[in-house]
This record gives sequence, C-alpha cells and structure tokens, in this order.
Amino acid sequence: MSGGSTSAASGGSFLGRAGPLVLARLFTAGLTLSIPLVLARVLNLDDYGTYYQLFLIATTLYYVLPFGVVQSLYYFLPRADAKRPFLGQTLLFMSAMGLVGAGAVWALLGYVAGWFSNPALAEYRLPLAAYTAFLLGSFPLEVSLTSQGRTKASAVVYLISDAVRASVMVVPPLLGASLYGMMMAVAAFAGLRYLATWVVSLRGATGPWVDGQRFREQLTYAAPFGAAMLLAIPQQNAHLYAVAGAVAPALYALYRVGCFQLPVVDLLYTPTSEVLMVRLGELEREGRLEEGVEAFREAAGKLAYFFLPFAAFLFSAAPEFIGAMFGEKFLPAVPVFRISVLGVVLSILPMDGTLRARGQTRAIFASYAVKAAVTVPLVWLGVKHFGLMGGIGSWAVAEVVGKAMLLARVPAALSTPERKLGVADVIPWQSLGKATLAACAAAAAVFVLRAGAHGAWAHLPTGFLWRVLPLAVAGALFFIGYLVVLHFTGVRPLSLIAGLRARRAG
Repeated sequence: MSGGSTSAASGGSFLGRAGPLVLARLFTAGLTLSIPLVLARVLNLDDYGTYYQLFLIATTLYYVLPFGVVQSLYYFLPRADAKRPFLGQTLLFMSAMGLVGAGAVWALLGYVAGWFSNPALAEYRLPLAAYTAFLLGSFPLEVSLTSQGRTKASAVVYLISDAVRASVMVVPPLLGASLYGMMMAVAAFAGLRYLATWVVSLRGATGPWVDGQRFREQLTYAAPFGAAMLLAIPQQNAHLYAVAGAVAPALYALYRVGCFQLPVVDLLYTPTSEVLMVRLGELEREGRLEEGVEAFREAAGKLAYFFLPFAAFLFSAAPEFIGAMFGEKFLPAVPVFRISVLGVVLSILPMDGTLRARGQTRAIFASYAVKAAVTVPLVWLGVKHFGLMGGIGSWAVAEVVGKAMLLARVPAALSTPERKLGVADVIPWQSLGKATLAACAAAAAVFVLRAGAHGAWAHLPTGFLWRVLPLAVAGALFFIGYLVVLHFTGVRPLSLIAGLRARRAG
C-alpha cells in the first residue's frame, strides 16, 4: 500500500515540477509568436525570406556545435555532489564553440549567399557572426538551472529572456528599422544573455571550476548524442536548405510560412522531457528503476491530450489560420502547412530524453544516421520533381522512420532485470485512444463549418479583426467539440491542466 502511495506522489511531484517551465513559456509564447507575424507584415517578401535564411544558419550551428555537452548536464548534475566543474567546463566549452560558429559564419556566408541565390545575405556577416557566437555561449543558461532541479529559477530566466528577445526583434522593425538594424539589436541581446549565463549558472555551485577527469567523462557521455546532432540537425533542416537553394527568397518565404509551427510543442514537450530526464536520474540513484515506465507513460499521456487536438485543429483550420496570421497572400502555403503539423503528433512520446537519461545515446545516433541516409535522396528527388510539396513530404517520411527507430529502443531503456518491457507496455494506449477520438470528431466539425459558411466568410469586410473571425469561430467550435467528446469518454480536462501545475510533493 505504501509503495503505491509513493509512486503516485512521485508522479504528481514529477509533473508538478514541469509546471513553472510550462507556465513561463506559455506567458512568453504570445510574444515569441508575434515575431514572424509582425515581420511578415513590415518586411517585403524578399527581406522576409532573407530573415528566415539568416536564422536557419544560426539555429543550425546552435544545435550542432554544442556536441551534446550542454545536454549532458541533465545526466551528470542530478548525480553529482560537486556541480561547479560540470558547469564551468560546459561554459568554457560553449564559449569556444561560439567562436567556432562565428568564424564559420564569417568565412562561409558569402558561399551560402550564392547557393541561396540571395546576394543580400552576405551583407549580414557581422551581426550574424556576433549573434551566433553569443547565442552558443549562452546555451547552458536554462539547462544549468533545470538540471539542478531549480525549475522555478529556470522559468524566470525563460520568462525574461524570451520576452526581451521578442521585443528586440519586433520593436525595431515597427519603428522603421531595417532588417540589418534588427539583426544588430538581436546580436546585442545575445551578448547580454551570454554575460548573464556566467553569473546565473554558477551561483551556489561548489567544487573546482574544471576537472579534467570529469570533463572526459562528460565528453564520453556526450559524444554519441553530439554525433547524432551532427546528423540530425542537418537532416531536419535539409528540406529547408534544399528549397532555399532551388527557389527565390520570396518563394522560400512562402515555404517557411507553410513550415511554421506555433510554439506549443516547445512549450510543453521540452520542459516535460527535461523534467522526465531528471526524474529518471533520481529514480536510478534511489534504486527505483521499475517506476521509470510509469513516469514515461504519464508524461506521454498528458502530452497526447494536448498535442493530438492541437495538430487536428491546425490541419482542419489551416486556411483560416494562415489567412488570419499571415494574410491571404500566404494561402498557397496551406498544403505544406498541413503536412508540417505531423511533427506535432510525432512529439507525443518523449523518447530522446528517455534514452539520454538512461545513457543510451548510441541509439539516438543510430536513429539519426538512418534518418540522414533516408533524407538525402528523398529531399533531392522530392524538391527536384515536386517542388515545395516534395520538400515537406521528404521531411515527414524521414521523421516517421527516425521516431520508429527510437520507439523500438525505449522498452529496453525502461526495462529492469525483473521486468522486461515491449513497445506495447510503454505506450499510453488509453490516453491516445480517447484523445484521437475527440480530436477527429472536433476536426470533422470544423470541415463541416467551412463547407457551410464559405460564402459568408468570402463577403466579410477587410481588416485584421474580420480576418481573424473565421479562425476564432472554428477554434471555438473545435474546443467545445473536443471537450464534449472527452467528457463522454470519462476524461476531465481540468485534471489534465492541474497535472501540469507546480505543486509540492506530499
């Protein structure tokens, strides 16, 4: 009886600890969302395409160059007594990688500009190099706090950093600044964030600044995951680079709108996965490995109730969403957008975090290697023969293949000598079934609404509020339909929200 109580309490505490991170990102999601929406209206299509190309380069380096060292903090800090060595050597490593990234931008941006058929790209060499250097150097900021169990402090940092970042990207263009002026402002923000990383991350940590033996252990652990990132990030972005090299910046802007995703996945998946990693580490330290599968199923089940309806709504209301958010000139992006929402569904199971927490980073590398091998021919053939739809279609196929490989490894990662698990044992079937039924029923209602109200929408007056009205009506219908069907399946939606709130353990 006591064992059941402990498990339940631990599960509640586990999800509650993700609450501050979720709430912080929820608060700043609107500001972050405003960035591409505002720029879509104040920049011409060529500059808008250039904006996406600049950040494509920076984010590729941001995820590749850390080589898994920052993410390794989730493994080492929950198990370490002296935390400063892991923090100090991670900060130094990332500062060095920032310089490498800046050098790569400075040396290669001219070549990339030619590949993208966008000579204007080379004019942004200075701000893009500075932004990349400071962005990489500040990567450990939130991770260092979350991996120490300081989720509230991490939430505050997310809140401040995301709010300031959104402001420096939105306000200058609204005041008449050029895209170059915005990039200089973003580089300055990244520099301030880099300084804050050194001050905040090391606060309260004990031990020497650097320990050679521990750094070698860190690199040994991180190497498979880092190598996986060397394959995964270029693979995930391959369709973006292929399309950028095949079409003009204005058409590339259209494609990126089709690939646009609301920050809901990052808002919920990332903190849930981070806290799951820390929880699995704690369970291992306490000799309670058998509880890991319950923690995984609980996290995945909660994500299913949010991600499945989110994806179903975006798919069914894609024309209303694109028209309201970006304007009617971007409506040709709807078919691309509908395929891109598959990524939301594929994020339900926090598999990569689980494998990292169990030290099985080689499985992640194998998954990304296969995805890369699949992506290269698919992207080349897809973009060549099917254009924009070929690009997004190749990405979707590769993602399904990679997720399937990860899923095949999760049962072994969560198994114990006394209990061997299979794939069916780790999937929250009941939650998936109820969420799917409710989401599909609500999506069908949106399609019926569009068929019946199409003529009325076509005669609405111009203006932003009128343009948002069809999306608002579709959203209200979907939301009500989803909750009603969930209620009839025995699910109480308020209990799902409560599971993500911060609360103390019993």
